[in-house]
Amino acid sequence: MVRPSKKTTLFRGFGSDKQTQVASVLKMVHEALQEKGYNPVGQIVGYLLSGDPTYITSHRNARTLIGTVERDELLEELVTKYLKR
Repeated sequence: MVRPSKKTTLFRGFGSDKQTQVASVLKMVHEALQEKGYNPVGQIVGYLLSGDPTYITSHRNARTLIGTVERDELLEELVTKYLKR
């Protein structure tokens, strides 16, 4: 039986340049999903949970764009923006 560690794992964030790139990708993907009539939030959540790129439309190259960013980077950007509100 493997016992979980009682120590907290430290996650080191990404630099501000990377955050700007991630934010830009999220905005472009959001716009492309909206243009195609999808619910952008639902589609992005589906992608983040599953890793399945088919949740993201290929319209305006959105699927390729979101693939340039790691899912943990996307999550970090979303949580950071949410907590700064």
